Amino acid sequence: MNAPRAEVHALILAAGASRRFGAAKQLARIDGEPLLVRVARRAAAAADRSWVILGAHANELAPLLAHAPVTVRINARWSEGLASSIRAGIQYLPPSCDAVMLVLADQALISTREYAGLAQAWRDAPHSIAAAGHGPRSGAPAIFPRRLFAELGHLHGDVGARSLLEHHASEVLTVPMPSAAFDLDTPDDLASLVNSTIG
Repeated sequence: MNAPRAEVHALILAAGASRRFGAAKQLARIDGEPLLVRVARRAAAAADRSWVILGAHANELAPLLAHAPVTVRINARWSEGLASSIRAGIQYLPPSCDAVMLVLADQALISTREYAGLAQAWRDAPHSIAAAGHGPRSGAPAIFPRRLFAELGHLHGDVGARSLLEHHASEVLTVPMPSAAFDLDTPDDLASLVNSTIG
């Protein structure tokens, strides 16, 4: 009898204030779709359940997700940095969740196929951390197994889970994903994206 398929939940981190962008970048439209909806839709299609963590601009962003296959939660401490949203999200993951995929809401180019490939890579090696590789480094999106949830729940600052990737470097399975190198941070980033061919 086959073992049950491991559950991977996506934790989409979208609580930041977008100071460099000058407005809520999660609202920026790409191919006619708000950035947050685009990322949430793609990540959710590759996960067993998906959670979006909002903070700054939550009143503007939550209505965008009313019909998306995600559960929205608010991080009241978003101003403390990215790690606070990871800590907030970890609290909501149910016992059935075997691993969490940390997704950044400004990585506009990652496809559903790439998220699904990352999830499958982790399922093939469930004792590892599966992380997107671009250039010489690996990072988000990244999948952490349940045994590391306690460590995720103790992160601090605005650097996300990079410290865990470094601390557990020997356990990181790098999945090539050049598209993960692009973050939408400024109006110039958006202009270059709109003027390019988007997959």
